[in-house]
Amino acid sequence: MDFLKLADKEILIFGVANRKSVAWHVARTLTEAGTRCVYIVRDEEVKRDTEKLLAGADVYTCNVEQEDEIARLRDELAIRDEKFHGLVHSIAFADYSEGMKPFHETPKKAFLQAVDVSCFSLTAICNALKDLLDPDASVVTISISTTTMASENYGYMAPIKAALDSSLAFLAKSFSRFSRVRFNAVCPALLKSSASAGIPGYVDSYLYAEQIIPRKKAVQTEEAAYAVAFLLSPRSSGVNAQRIVVDAGMSINYFDRELVERAMR
Repeated sequence: MDFLKLADKEILIFGVANRKSVAWHVARTLTEAGTRCVYIVRDEEVKRDTEKLLAGADVYTCNVEQEDEIARLRDELAIRDEKFHGLVHSIAFADYSEGMKPFHETPKKAFLQAVDVSCFSLTAICNALKDLLDPDASVVTISISTTTMASENYGYMAPIKAALDSSLAFLAKSFSRFSRVRFNAVCPALLKSSASAGIPGYVDSYLYAEQIIPRKKAVQTEEAAYAVAFLLSPRSSGVNAQRIVVDAGMSINYFDRELVERAMR
């Protein structure tokens, strides 16, 4: 039984990079549900890799930092003459080439680029593609489980994800003037992804998170993908402008007795 009612739906997926990426796990989950996925990646090189990874897939390119490329993507998708029932925004970038710095030393150029790619891109592509979305479409972005815990090795990205989270309410409100399109975020705890591999000290934080999580096992990327699939489906029609945290209970267990005892030895 197609409980999620995703069979034969058309979904746009931004951000597939490789088999470890959140977007790839979302694509696999949706494909298993009978969904037809259309992929948008950064450039031709990633497109070639994605076409190898997903044989027979429809893949388009779009550098979301460039307004003309977003406009070109809109025109290319419009030729398909069909409405899309959902959109997945799994795009994030931070330039740590100068190394990790205390937050107050964050380079302005790097911060603004990260805002553009990781946050504003959601508004930009939704605005450009609004006429191609089904009136009841669902838009889902990928955020993080908390933006208020000052994780030093995450650099300046938490404030940017906070801006992304806040934009959901404003997009939901403005789109409500002409549609019933919903905007939500899936917010996983630390994942073993290719993007996270480039964050200094991430592995130690990942292993520490496994100790905090009650089940002693980190969140799996497919668990985040399952939440995305639910939010894309008509079964979540009453959910709008919300953050769905997928952290396996990490946030309720910071004072785990064993960890406290270990720290106090």
